[in-house]
Amino acid sequence: MKRQHSFAAYMLIGIGVYFLLRELRLPIVTDFYSWPTLLIIIGIALLIHSYTSRDYQHLLSGTIVLGLGIHFHGLRHYTFWIDHWAVYPLIVGIAFIVRGLRTKHGVFTGVIITALSILFMFSVRLPASLEWIYDLTALLERFWPLILIGIGIYWLRRKK
Repeated sequence: MKRQHSFAAYMLIGIGVYFLLRELRLPIVTDFYSWPTLLIIIGIALLIHSYTSRDYQHLLSGTIVLGLGIHFHGLRHYTFWIDHWAVYPLIVGIAFIVRGLRTKHGVFTGVIITALSILFMFSVRLPASLEWIYDLTALLERFWPLILIGIGIYWLRRKK
């Protein structure tokens, strides 16, 4: 099998296992019959593809998709799961660290984003000097699709 088809192969295997387990109706995996599981499968496929093809740039996107899938699964099925806006930058920070461990770029950025996310996640109330963060997050929660569109346009237009 050529390397360029390995991601599609991992996706087919993951989705095949997902639907096979749905057909078998095993009680231990019934919590995974949901759309976040598909995000988990895509994230795992991206990570496996990145490591096997030694194309470590996909580690960032694979870790983000896997992290979002785990987070949405946790929100849906576990009452103890943290439902806080800082979880999303935490996932991105961890993704930078995972990619940085292989590419040697972005580890420091990942550590800073992760540390700030943990600080915001576990702080009850921010100091008065950081109150603007609440306004910023309210704005981001409302217009986050525009951010995704902007990032997509930037990625299409950037020069390599």
